[in-house]
Amino acid sequence: MADKTTPPPVETLTYEQAFGELEAVVAALEQQEHPLEEALALYARGQALLQRCRRLLEEAELKVQRLSGGALQPFAADDEAAEEGA
Repeated sequence: MADKTTPPPVETLTYEQAFGELEAVVAALEQQEHPLEEALALYARGQALLQRCRRLLEEAELKVQRLSGGALQPFAADDEAAEEGA
């Protein structure tokens, strides 16, 4: 986000793209080397990216629920460990 190019609209980003950019925004804000206006613009972009990630995760959860008959199954760490050992 250091360059002055216009970033793509948040609505067009995949989850991975939005999350990657969100990580970059957080890192930039943690540096605390930005003028107030730029920091506010970064914060606003970060909020939009966060909402995009949440929306995409909710959509993915709904798809999984539909595919699994409407109920999410609890994650069991033991099942994962057994699969890794196989």
